[in-house]
Amino acid sequence: MGSRQVSEELDWRGKHVTVAGLGVSGIPAARALAARGAVVTVVNDGDDERSRTQAAELEAEGVAVRLGDGATLPAGTELVVTAPGWQPDKPLFAAAAEAGVEIWGDVELAWRLRGPDAAPWLAVTGTNGKTTTTRMLVSILEAAGLRTAAVGNIGVSLLDAVLGDEEYDVLAVELSSYQLHWAPSVRAHSAAVLNLAPDHLDWHGSMEAYAADKGRIYEGNRVACVYNVADPATEDLVREADVEEGCRAIGFTLGTPGPSQLGVVEGILVDRAFVENRQKNAQELAEVADVRPPAPHNIANALAAAALARAFGVDAKAVRDGLRAFRPDPHRIEEVAEVGGVTYVDDSKATNTHAAEASLAAYDPIVWIAGGLAKGATFDELVERSAKRLRGVVLIGADRALIREALARHAPEVPVVDLDRTDTGAMSEAVREAARLARPGDTVLLAPACASMDMFTNYNKRGEAFADAVRALAATGDA
Repeated sequence: MGSRQVSEELDWRGKHVTVAGLGVSGIPAARALAARGAVVTVVNDGDDERSRTQAAELEAEGVAVRLGDGATLPAGTELVVTAPGWQPDKPLFAAAAEAGVEIWGDVELAWRLRGPDAAPWLAVTGTNGKTTTTRMLVSILEAAGLRTAAVGNIGVSLLDAVLGDEEYDVLAVELSSYQLHWAPSVRAHSAAVLNLAPDHLDWHGSMEAYAADKGRIYEGNRVACVYNVADPATEDLVREADVEEGCRAIGFTLGTPGPSQLGVVEGILVDRAFVENRQKNAQELAEVADVRPPAPHNIANALAAAALARAFGVDAKAVRDGLRAFRPDPHRIEEVAEVGGVTYVDDSKATNTHAAEASLAAYDPIVWIAGGLAKGATFDELVERSAKRLRGVVLIGADRALIREALARHAPEVPVVDLDRTDTGAMSEAVREAARLARPGDTVLLAPACASMDMFTNYNKRGEAFADAVRALAATGDA
């Protein structure tokens, strides 16, 4: 199977490193660097009780911590290691650039700290589907008998994975656009960009900058750059990437695949990329029914995961067995219950318009529950494409007016219930209103197309509130 890539040993003794941000990436980074003899200072914008507790623990280990000031570059800094969420326009980074100091993210640090016989990385990014695809990939790799883990933006910390005692044959690495922005030298065995749609533009500044950061995942790939045939922008990123000689462009499609592609033929997932004589031959991998749930965008996720696994040398049986064994995480097109002939589906993870459109495309007719924090998104294209599927719409959240206005323009005949409340109890009312609009055979779909933080701690809590409300509806029979 895939070859290993030797990493370069760095001498950290006495090197002055500033770590930007406490938290899930900053604290392990500070500890890893201090353990290697670096002189570490952590800077953090916040100065609350939790931060002070974390700071005290680090200071007991010889790490300096500066709370309430994440803007000033400590004197003598030779390298900045940042948490991925810190925006590029932070004053700290401007000061570092002016001083000629490199800025790494935690992913870059993990890459640089890998041992001399480090496990290769199979990397996944995209606006939507990253976590599901990465977890599908892990399931396939495990079915092939390989030691692996989901790391990066999910699962095991990348630093823990590369520095811990456990040995891996290969790592399935989910990477966000934030992480890729700060990871200039990461070189994957193979990588996939699942799709590209406007997201996090407030952070990146433009769609072009966002796409460019996503495209970094292809840089230096050795075996395969996996792209989405239905999303030409992903193929454009492959063309622009500087890869190792012999690295191939591998497409995935929901249609019949051409040579060097994976696709679907008569309900079968097939491979025309990693087979002999791919002009004429195809390898059956699995049935569409082996993918749960078999919604179109989830089939696409499965094909991308299969492509990465096949690039690593995994056989067809392991692809099938891995997909059969996989179960999606909660709040991702998860069927909650059927009440009065109406199916209730929780896709709270659909936090942007691209994800919501994919979810809406899987059902018909739909009573759609939507709204929340728009994050600068617009909704005209989403509503226009989905209008014919809509039985009705229930709107919640702070930015629901933006969706209501798009519905008025592109689906004026669809009944809309606008709930003028943003407390967590609004979800129960939303489910009751959706049940009133729905008819037997319909799907009530929570696919908000927005972030959740105006009403809920996160999308998980929003999904749980929806599921609780659906179960309460079932218990009362009030459907």
